[in-house]
Parts: sequence; structure tokens; C-alpha cells
Amino acid sequence: MTLRGVRLSAPLLFGLLLATPVLGQPAGQGTQALTYQQPPAPIADILDSRPTPTPSVAPDRKTLALFERSNLPSIAEMAEPQLRLAGFRINPRNNGPANSRLSWLTGIELKTIDGGTTRRVSLPTGSRFTSPSWSPDSRSIALLVDQPTGMALWVVDVATGSAREVFGPRVNAATGGGFGWLPDSSGIVVQAVPEGRGPAPDVTVPPAGPILAETGGRAAPVRTYQDLLGNPGDEALFAHYFTAQTTIVPLNGPARVVGTPGVILGSSVSPDGRFMLRTVAKRPFSYVVPASLFPADVVVTDLNGSVVHTVADLPLRDNIPPPFDAVAPGPRAAQWRADAPATLVWVEAQDGGDPRTAAEIRDRVLMLDAPFTGAPVTLIDLKERFAGITWGREDVALVNTRWFNTRHETRSVVDPLNPGTGRVIVDRNYQDRYNDPGSPVLMPNAAGRPVIQFTADGSKMFVDGDGATREGEYPFLGTLDLSTGQTQRLWQSASGDYETVLGVLDDEGRRLLTRRESRIDPPNLQIRTVGGDVTPLTTFPDPAPQLAGVTKELITYTRDDGVQLSGTLYLPAGYDRTRDGPLPLLMWAYPAEFTDAAVAGQIVDTANRFTRPGGSSHLFLLTQGYAVLDDPSMPIVGQDGQEPNDTYIAQLSASAKAAVDAVVAMGVADRDRIAVGGHSYGAFMTANLLAHTDLFRTGIARSGAYNRTLTPFGFQAEQRTYWQAPETYNAMSPFAFADRVNEPILLIHGEADDNSGTFPVQSERFYAALKGHGATVRYVVLPLEAHGYRARESVGHTLWEMTRWLDQNLKAPASTTAAGGH
Repeated sequence: MTLRGVRLSAPLLFGLLLATPVLGQPAGQGTQALTYQQPPAPIADILDSRPTPTPSVAPDRKTLALFERSNLPSIAEMAEPQLRLAGFRINPRNNGPANSRLSWLTGIELKTIDGGTTRRVSLPTGSRFTSPSWSPDSRSIALLVDQPTGMALWVVDVATGSAREVFGPRVNAATGGGFGWLPDSSGIVVQAVPEGRGPAPDVTVPPAGPILAETGGRAAPVRTYQDLLGNPGDEALFAHYFTAQTTIVPLNGPARVVGTPGVILGSSVSPDGRFMLRTVAKRPFSYVVPASLFPADVVVTDLNGSVVHTVADLPLRDNIPPPFDAVAPGPRAAQWRADAPATLVWVEAQDGGDPRTAAEIRDRVLMLDAPFTGAPVTLIDLKERFAGITWGREDVALVNTRWFNTRHETRSVVDPLNPGTGRVIVDRNYQDRYNDPGSPVLMPNAAGRPVIQFTADGSKMFVDGDGATREGEYPFLGTLDLSTGQTQRLWQSASGDYETVLGVLDDEGRRLLTRRESRIDPPNLQIRTVGGDVTPLTTFPDPAPQLAGVTKELITYTRDDGVQLSGTLYLPAGYDRTRDGPLPLLMWAYPAEFTDAAVAGQIVDTANRFTRPGGSSHLFLLTQGYAVLDDPSMPIVGQDGQEPNDTYIAQLSASAKAAVDAVVAMGVADRDRIAVGGHSYGAFMTANLLAHTDLFRTGIARSGAYNRTLTPFGFQAEQRTYWQAPETYNAMSPFAFADRVNEPILLIHGEADDNSGTFPVQSERFYAALKGHGATVRYVVLPLEAHGYRARESVGHTLWEMTRWLDQNLKAPASTTAAGGH
């Protein structure tokens, strides 16, 4: 059978040929297939170095698990068949996420936080696993082990380090983890492949007829989505692979099925272990939106599978208005209250879900206690859109709201015992880093649910944050008084360090589990007694000592309109600007939209952070003699109700000019040897800067979008549709100005890009437009890669392409390149 989205189609093969000009010939004068190339030393060695283990702390904070990670997967692993169905990518062999979506783990080491033994978990040689999950009682870790015919559920005994299989390779992890612990840690709820499911349907048979779509006059504006169902064969495959049978698997005893199979998109057990909240998709499936917007039943069942309450009968949600604050009408965000036995909580829009409708109340948060026969109670009415709730105890919860148009947020303390009102304790612009009071410190309760951690007397909650200032980020631990809303800092990272709190180990906030790094020290975990001793827990080495001599500094400068800008300047090891003079420089950026120029101009030094590149990072170019200006500010500011993007080109160009002027004035860069680059929206930025300025010698644009008419119902932070703002859409589309790009540009795109808005056709058509106007352009298509590149061969080749391109266009004399004025 041929799996949709797996085969190399004729158009793709053609694209690959276009992507690979013969070495030594100008682009467009000859093409041939090109094998994967290795980046120059020492980049390849760094890519192949052993990854640092990922730490995870047990709920009781007595044990630390270190999960060893596999390195970059091979292209052969990426080539394993995958299906792209309803917004998901799955591996039909094991009914789990596709290899392009997974980072496999390969081993586990357990360490006692208060000293004692270190134990290595005994897993079969060559095992790889995913989704490790602590039991609420901290005695076990569950994980999914990949086997030839499926995903098997294994459980690790933390005390002994032994591991055993508790459920065979029938876990259905198509939508994610595929399992969850019972609150009492006695067993695990598994979404299983139904017994006797049989082979997948044959979708190679001739179609029975055409595929139809009609509206009946109903408005349904839909943003661009990837990997949607496209035909009856896709529907059949979706139903086959996503249908699961809920099964309870005790740690000791036989498994038992719960209810009937269904396309289960979400499932969670109530904190008291008596009920299950489930979201089950139902037909008709849609070809225009992902599974999360399919018709669905949101129901509460008992642990025998009998429905005891219907939360919502959701219709197809393909008509949500384009603005970012828009939501579907009806119940949404259904969840269990984390600090109560069995209380349902959900949200309902009071403005029909449309932020363009005038309304005093936007959202209402509702609660309903078991046995779910009474009327729901209003916990709080919200003047902005619901953005989450953090549970604490019976009389304290924290409700967040946000409103995108103003970038405004509130955080309100509510009392579930006396519902109906709340007290706002945070009222701010959520992009304002300098005045972020921090977020609640969370800890698991007895049922394993995260809840707010309070001080010993219960009058305050612990909070932590980044502590961003002009001088740098210095994370802190503090308290917030529930009566007054006042905050007090108990501890803050020392100057020169970046140390974050992973857990508060006592009721006074004196004993902390932290993760510390500095400019020269790699991140490691430790136990810190505030004002006392520090006990190291890990000694992870520098993963890329070849970069230890690289220097970085925050540089600041001002745009012509007075907006403050900044960027991090990286210089190669051993460089001396007085002795060595200006270097070829790559500016790598990503624009951001703001409603407040002061917030847009906030500057935060990162000199205390440990920096080592990974994946296809542009920072690897430091090893090849290039300077890098990383993340130079590219703010697009809309003030006094104006939309930021209406002046996008002017603001973008002004920011880029200010950055170029700054590095040239410092003497580290030659104005004639500066390149610009970016990924995704940064690629879009790159193409626009080449089209509208003469600031750069060349550009590198990876996985971008270049024609905004192909994303007509909004993109990035643009809420208006094409028909509401055609001038803005056209002015922002570098495709429309392909005739003005007269600097060489390197386009790279993953063949299987899964990001909304950056379909590969964006690069394909932009390449054709540039080629048609005689531009110097190289177009590289990476087979099997999504929006981010994962295969070792793909990552290495990308870095080879980038290095080679800059060597040709920045290190060569200007007269040999195609740079020129407009």
C-alpha cells in the first residue's frame, strides 16, 4: 500500500533537482542530484557529541531522574513511513508519533537528592523510549518502549532500578502520550489499540467519485493548516489509527477495558479516581480543519465507561472568526479542578466568541461538582479572554486573562468557596519583561496534580520569575501576599550567574533545588540552602568545548524614530578587533510586534547565560571566522490603535539600518560584507530586507513564507484578513517585489514542512519568481524534513550550505558577487 505523505512524488523529485546546482557552476546553469554534505570542522564533531541528559525531579522531590537522549536521528530513521492525518503525523508501524516528531530517550539514571546511591535502570540493550511519567507517589516511572510491532508500556521501580513491561505493544499514542497514572498510583489508564483491529484499510483502490466541497452560503474563514484529511482514504486511515480502547492496567493484576472504542482526543481521571473526562471526535470529519476542531462529545464517564454527564456536544468548528481573541462558542477548556475530588470546570464565551462584538463580559468560568446533577456555578466573569487557571486549595485559585489587541493580561485571586468575584493582583502588558512579578511555584498534590505551593502559614504563595533588567536576567524566588498582593523576594541569582528554581523543598523557601549556569559554566543541578551551603547534584560537561573561546556582548543602539534596540554580538575565539579588523558578519533575526514602544525597546543582557549551539544553529558559523549579531531587535510597533504591520517595511528597514550602523561603528564588521538571515518569519524578514534595502551583501532564508495572499485569513500577529487589508498584505509580500531582489539569496525549506503558513510551495514559487527575474538564488529542498530540521544528514547539509554560501558571497571580493543598488 502507498501511504499518503510518504512517497517521493514526481514534483518533489523535480524540486530536489532544482535544489542542487552543480558545484562550481552558477545557479541556474546546471543541475544534478547532490548527496548530503558534511559541514566543515569542528561543526561535525559538535553535532555528533553526546547530548546532555534531561533531568526530571520526582513529585516528592527526593529523587532525580536523568534521561539520556539519542543524538540527531539518521535520515534512514526519518524515512520510516509516516501518515499525515488531521493535523497529526504518526508512524503506522507503532501507532505513535512519527519519528519527525519524537526525540527518543535511551537510558535512565536515578540519583537520591539528599545523598546516597545512584542507580542505573535496567532496560533491554538497544531500547529507546519516550513519554516518561512519574507516578503520584514517586515510587514508579512509566514510559513507552518502542518495539517492532508497537509501543509497549513499561514501569520502572524507583527503589530498585528494575523495569518491566506491564502492557504489550498495543498502546495507541497517535495523539500523544497514550497513558496516564491513576491518582492513587495503583495503575495506569492506557489508550490501547483495540483488540483484533486488523490491517489498515487499503487506500490504493480507485476512487469511487469526485471530492466535493460547498458552503451553502455559510461564512467559515479558516487559517492555513497542514496535514489535513484530503479524501475518503484519509478518513478511513484516520479512523483506523486513531480509534482507541480505554484500558485500566493495574501494576499488579489483569487489565480491563473501559467502555467502547472511540477516536479519543483527550482523557483524564478525576483527582478522586472515580470519573473520567473524555473528548471523543465523531463524524463528519473535516477536510479544512485539524482533528481538534472536529465535531466531538465532551463527556464524563465512570470507570466502567458509562456516561454520567455530557459537558458539551461540540459541532464542527470551522467558522471561528480570524481575530486572535476569537474562540468557538459553547463550552471549552474543560478540565478537572486539581484540588478537589471531582469538580468539573469549563469556560463559555459570553460574546459569541467574537471579540469584535461589544461585550462587558467576554468569558465565564463555570464549575460543577459530582454527581453533576445540579446547576453549574459561576466561578468568575472575565472582561478579557480566559488564559488559564492555576489551582491552589479550596479557597485559592489564580485565573489569568489576556487580550491580544492591547497585549494586556490580568491575574485574579478567586475563592472557589465563595465564587462569583475575584481580586486582580496583576494588571500589566504581558510583553513587559521588566515588570513581570513572577508566576506561582507549583508542586504536585497527592493525586499528582500541580497546585500552588504556599508558605507554612498559608498567607502567601511562592512565586518565581526571570528577574529581567537592563543588566541581565537574574531569576528569583519570592512570595506574594494573598491579602495585599504585595511581593517580597527571598532569594535571587547572584551576579554573573543564571540560576533558576526547579523546586522549593521546604515551607520557608530556604532549601531550593536549582539549575545554575554562567557564561563559562554549563548548566548543572544543585541543592541550595539560602544563605548557606550548595550541594552539586550533577557534573555535566561542556557539550562543545570547541566554542569555549567565543565571546559575546550586548550591544545597544537607537532607531531613527527613537526606539531603543539591542542585539547580542558574538565574535570568534581569539578575535581581536584592533589586530584583526572588521569581520564578515551574519545578522540573524526574527521580527516581533508590540503596542508600546517603551516595551519594544526593553533591553536584557544575556552575558550570564551559557551559550552553545545545537541543531542547525547559525551560531556554528562562529567556528568559520564569522561574527554573528544574534537576535537584533526588529520591533514592529503599532501605537494609538494603529496596526503594527501597516508600517512593517519602514520599521523593519529602519531597525536593520540601525543594526548595521552599530556593528560598523564598532569596527567589527565591514559594511560591504554583512549578510542577513532567519528561519520562518525570520526568512520572510530576510527576503523583505533584500527586496527593499541595499544594506546586505546576501541573505539566507530558511522555511519561510513569501506570498501573504496564500495566508489570506491572517498570519503571525496579523489579525485582519487579506480582504480587510489588501495593501498591507501586498506590501509585506516579498514575492510581489521579486524583481527588486538583486542580492544573492539562499532558500532552504523542509519538504514536509508542518508549520501553518509556511507550506513548501512558498519557497517553490518564490524561487521561480526570482529565477524569472534573473536573481542569483539557490533553492535547497530537504527531503522528509518538517519546519525544523532533525536528521543528522539534513542538519549537517544545511550548515554546509550556509557556510559555503557565505564563503562565496561574503569572503569573496564584492566585484565577484551580484550585489548592487535598486
